[in-house]
Order: sequence, then C-alpha cells, then structure tokens
Amino acid sequence: MPAMPEPMNFCPNCGAPTEFRIPEGDDRRRNICTATGEIFYDNPRNVVGTIVEREGRILMCRRAIEPRRHFWTLPAGFLELGETSADGAARETLEEAGVTVREPRLFNMIDVTHIGQIHIFFIADMIGEDYAPGLESSEVTFLAEDEIDWPQLAFPTIHRTLERYFASRRTGDFGVRVESLGSQDWRAMALDREPRD
Repeated sequence: MPAMPEPMNFCPNCGAPTEFRIPEGDDRRRNICTATGEIFYDNPRNVVGTIVEREGRILMCRRAIEPRRHFWTLPAGFLELGETSADGAARETLEEAGVTVREPRLFNMIDVTHIGQIHIFFIADMIGEDYAPGLESSEVTFLAEDEIDWPQLAFPTIHRTLERYFASRRTGDFGVRVESLGSQDWRAMALDREPRD
C-alpha cells in the first residue's frame, strides 16, 4: 500500500489548527491551515546515490547510522533542496565515502511507493584515488561481485541496483531503467537479517 499523508495538528507556519480533508478540486486528503487556507502537500522524498567502479570493483560503504547500521550500501542519501539529482548523488558519495566523482549518468530509478520515496542511482567516474569513511560510514571499500555479502546489503533498492549493474556489465547494455519495488518485495529481500561485523 502506498505511503499516505498523515494529519498534522497545527500549521507549521502560523500555529493555527489544521484540517485533514480533501480540498476543492483535489482527489486526496491534505493538511489545510484553518487560518490561512494554505494546503500542505506530502510528496515523495528522493534518495540519490552512485555506482563507482574501480578495477572491476564497486565502491561500498558500511553504514555507521540507523536505519540498517552495520549493513552495506552504495553511497546514497536524501536529495537536498537546491540540488540537481546528479549533484546530490555526487555530494552523498563525497560525504559517505570521501570520493569525488564526475559525469554522473542516470542508471536506475526505483519507485518505493509504500514508504513515499524514489531511489535514483547514477554511474559515476572516480576522480583521484582517495577514499575514506565519512560520518555516516564505518568502513569504505571496493568489492567485486563475488565479494559482496548479498544478505548484508542494507536495502532492497541497493540489492536490485547492484544486480542490474552486474547484469548490464555482462551484456554492455547500461540503458536507464525505471521500476517499482512494492512492500512485499521490500519485506522479501532479507530485511530481517542481522548485521555481521
């Protein structure tokens, strides 16, 4: 089931009570300020990240924060206001892995409607040789396909993106793909695993 907006008690702008109802001309319930009539829209949040390959290995980060602390991920995080999705992916890669990238190319976009997110991954080229864990990573390394501990990946979108990347590498077809990952898929992809040190 898709993520739905939740009622607010008070307007974040003026503090007046809000109503949770369908505005005229709309088709779903929204939070509406009773003083000003301002409508507050809940929209999906974008997660952006990169796939960086060096000598056949992929840049991976072990998470130092919740959720999914100690699990492995691609460098990725929430897009900030004022950024392009490619710029946000490059920033997250620098923050989490100490890697500067250039020329991010869109590769995979996954709608995760049950949590109200869109995960967008770019293939990017590494500049220089430096890499190091940022504040949100406890370890950063490059792993070959057969070195990845697949049950220890943090999120199903990481699993799906890596699977697709390695398949694309074998065929040479790196065309952009858009897909959806439902709540049943999400639960089925090893989210009950325990992290291993």
